Amino acid sequence: MIPKSMQVLFTATVVGLSLSMGTGSTAFAQSAKAEPVRVRGALVSLNDQALSVRTREGQTVNVALAQGWTLSGVARADIADIKPGDYVGIASLPTENGEDGALEVMIFPPELKGAGEGSFGWDLKPKSTMTNATVADAVKAVDGRTVTVSYHGKEKKIAIPEGTPVVTLAPATQADLKPGATVFIPAEKGPDGVVTTQRVVVGTHGVVPPM
Repeated sequence: MIPKSMQVLFTATVVGLSLSMGTGSTAFAQSAKAEPVRVRGALVSLNDQALSVRTREGQTVNVALAQGWTLSGVARADIADIKPGDYVGIASLPTENGEDGALEVMIFPPELKGAGEGSFGWDLKPKSTMTNATVADAVKAVDGRTVTVSYHGKEKKIAIPEGTPVVTLAPATQADLKPGATVFIPAEKGPDGVVTTQRVVVGTHGVVPPM
């Protein structure tokens, strides 16, 4: 059982994370001159004030940790876990048939339903989008699995190919932040070039953040 203090911390973490995966501006509303950035890669080192990440592009980026920063992990889930009414975040790419194909799926805890709702540009891959929405229907079609989601009165169908990472958020501790650990960090880059974050998502138990 997760201690109550950790449950409170975890809830605060995932709320902040879901907002950072929202319109792209919510988490940075108080820093108009800051540029939202997302750091993905392997942890190089960590101290009380900052961490260093070797990014997927091969660069080493230093990220300052804001006061009160929070941490979460990810746990493996399955498309069968997605039910009508669930709140999900799906990164996707347009396909040749005009529909979207999922790159990854995040199933949010029930208390986060509605946070960061919408569909907007995402930088997981060129031309990718992130859609935070409620599952209106989930069916298995002849051409693969398809999820219909609804947000702001709109609907969007997204195919989820076999092998697409499906995860949910999970608690983590600083002991999980060891060199080589895979991290996803929604952050902001100030006018002085300093990258700062309020939250870090780390891979645990063989499950890496696919966002």
